[in-house]
Amino acid sequence: MLVLSFLFFTGGLLAQQNAELERDEEDASFVVKGSVVESETRKPITNVQISVNGGAYTTTNLSGDFRIQAKKGDELTIAHKGIKTVYYTIKDDERITVEVNPETNQDKGVYKRKTAIMPFHSIIDSADTYLKTDAEKSIQFITEALSQSNSTKQNAEAYEILADVYMHWKQYDLAISNYKISLQNNTLNEVHLKLAKAYFKNKDYQESLQAYQSINDKSLSNYQKTLYYEGLGDVYKKIVQLDTAISNYKKGLAIAEKHLIKPKITDLNSKIGEAYNESGKLTEANTYFKNSLDLASQENKKRAVEEKVKVADFQNDNMAYEDEIQLRKEAIEEISELQTDTILDNESALTLQKQNYKIGNAYYQQKDYVNAVPYLEKSIAEAESKEDLLVKKDAVRKLSETYRDAGNFVDALEAYKTYQETVDALYVKMEQEITQAARFNKNITEKQNRITSLESDRALTQSNYQLSIEQSKRQKLIIYSLFGGVVLLLVAAYLMYKYIKQQKFANNLLALKSLRSQMNPHFIFNALNSVNSFIASNDERTANRYLSDFSQLMRAVLENSEQDFIPLQKEIDLLELYTQLEHFRFKDKFDYSITVDENVAVNAFQIPPMLLQPYIENAVWHGLRYKEEKGKLEINISQRSTDEIIIAIIDDGIGREKSKSLKTENQKKQNSQGMNNIKKRVAILNEMYKDKVDVFIADYQAEGDKGTRVEVTLKKD
Repeated sequence: MLVLSFLFFTGGLLAQQNAELERDEEDASFVVKGSVVESETRKPITNVQISVNGGAYTTTNLSGDFRIQAKKGDELTIAHKGIKTVYYTIKDDERITVEVNPETNQDKGVYKRKTAIMPFHSIIDSADTYLKTDAEKSIQFITEALSQSNSTKQNAEAYEILADVYMHWKQYDLAISNYKISLQNNTLNEVHLKLAKAYFKNKDYQESLQAYQSINDKSLSNYQKTLYYEGLGDVYKKIVQLDTAISNYKKGLAIAEKHLIKPKITDLNSKIGEAYNESGKLTEANTYFKNSLDLASQENKKRAVEEKVKVADFQNDNMAYEDEIQLRKEAIEEISELQTDTILDNESALTLQKQNYKIGNAYYQQKDYVNAVPYLEKSIAEAESKEDLLVKKDAVRKLSETYRDAGNFVDALEAYKTYQETVDALYVKMEQEITQAARFNKNITEKQNRITSLESDRALTQSNYQLSIEQSKRQKLIIYSLFGGVVLLLVAAYLMYKYIKQQKFANNLLALKSLRSQMNPHFIFNALNSVNSFIASNDERTANRYLSDFSQLMRAVLENSEQDFIPLQKEIDLLELYTQLEHFRFKDKFDYSITVDENVAVNAFQIPPMLLQPYIENAVWHGLRYKEEKGKLEINISQRSTDEIIIAIIDDGIGREKSKSLKTENQKKQNSQGMNNIKKRVAILNEMYKDKVDVFIADYQAEGDKGTRVEVTLKKD
């Protein structure tokens, strides 16, 4: 009974190994770690662009460090605006340090490998070197590294490597614990992905799913996104949500195809095929397995034969034994070539004993006992030479069944005796392996406990340090309180200043509105006087025409009266209409012209409304109207620079002094008030808008009717 239970257990173990065949991803790619520093000061350089010709991309962080997924033979490109671009061909996963000099005419970038910037990095690299060959030595190096760590970032890196060791040696619960500690010290997307995978390997599928779902996929690199969706697909496949698994696999495949991540394209095609096979969609499964087989053939020999074996398993599941046999025979030829330069342990699916056994089993399922026997015998011979008792047990049992079904009971009995002997030997071997595993686990646990103790000591030291600085904190609290009071006073003063400034701005707006309201009645009064003079002279037709143009002008003036600035083109249109009205009344007294230079960008400038009209009014009413001969009014707009234009209002009238002597006291008072209003408007506008307008008034000529020249300089916003 004990023998039968043991056979059931070992047979199930082999079946599980065959069903859950997975390829070690690190054979294809690995994480390259490194840093970029100045050669003299050792100061880290941030935001250096690190890229791989395979498509991966990253930048250095604040510590000058980087991590990037690559594989042997990839070319690493290190670029930054202050250094010469460095190219380096990846040989292995050892740490890379790039030393750069300040920008000179000489080469700015020189790479070095395994540079001992700090002892910590050298120790961590040693731990990484022994990760797959000697777990105890690797953990010993990590313990030493933790004792020399002086930052949370270094702690995070050490615990990540420690978790990687446990992952490789299938201590998944310890890997989970240490990935969590790593993330507590420094959050990295790569470690989040590793933690999710560790949960998956430990068969904690819900925890794995939650770990994946907690990751912000938008912050991942293209390669990490592929791993993210592949990992989600693996979890959903295990919990038999096959449609969701396929959906995630396809998302990962789309990213891998877009960014030419070739190994993942093959893997994901294969996994989609497996998921379709489990859901019973054999046509779709066959399509994706064909894709994976074609893609794998373009990679290395090992990857190609791995995929053939996987597709052969698919053919076996669906009883397509002829196709299975053909693929396994091709795989055997390639495995024979592969063994010349690659060591395949008995746990690998790519052993000759396993493939010969499965070919023999396929023939047996077809009841082709003649062809089944030679392959089963080959499997037994290979298993004996490789000391693979597990495969030998299954092959001998299958050979016994083959002889029995073929009617050869003598050989069947002989094979069954060999089978019993093999089971006994396997039982002894497994007891030895269990003892060795227990001893290994004990050593691992002791070292983990030592690391945990080290971390506890570190925490205690940190606690003592916190207590020692508590007193200084109290003293600092008083200083900070005083400083905070000063800051509050400064903030209050700033808010008060801002309030006063806003109040002053509001007062200026009110003053501008008041001044504009004073100018409009003055302008309307003068215009209505003109209408009145036409009516008084019984010239109704002229009065009507004048009144029509005047009403058009008034509408435009009133529309603009509420605005501080209007487009320059609008002001020019108003000036043309106003000057035309004045000329209509005093056509015998002056001619006028309005000239705008071609290079003036009229639409680019703004001007206060009704700013120029009073100067034109003064030129007509107080200069040109009293001139004996016909005068001339010129309005010229020219551009001084890209940000300034000059508007010149020139008349050859009697001039300011002579005009002043002809005025009555009432006229002097009104004119003075009007010009003061303009000056106030300009002053307020310049205060509000930073010297936007400048006005200059002078005599136009030295002799005779001196006239007046008004220059208004207008600046762009």
